[in-house]
Amino acid sequence: QVQLVESGGGLVQAGGSLRLSCAASGRTFSSSAMGWFRQAPGKGREFVAALRWSGDSTYYADSVKGRFTVSRDNAKNTVYLQMNSLKPEDTAVYYCAAGLVANLGADRQYASWGQGTQVTVSS
Repeated sequence: QVQLVESGGGLVQAGGSLRLSCAASGRTFSSSAMGWFRQAPGKGREFVAALRWSGDSTYYADSVKGRFTVSRDNAKNTVYLQMNSLKPEDTAVYYCAAGLVANLGADRQYASWGQGTQVTVSS
């Protein structure tokens, strides 16, 4: 099992930036990918971005492409989500997830989840 702890959420004005961090511990070698998802009030969980622990490929939802950047620090077992040009519709609880994943956008393929961090964007 992989333990995940997110940090970096908060309240920001529209157009602002935040950086989320997700620190992984435990059986990190058992996961091949890390993903970020979000869930807004009254809505289902939505894929945001993901990457694999090896290689340079990153993947984004169309709604965040060009504004968000996912990156990793393998030495620290930490994944980041840099969020720029934030919009009120980005308001949600953001979760990081880890797993042996074939389809990076499929939340059901991720075995481990963090507790979530709230991001609120005011207009």
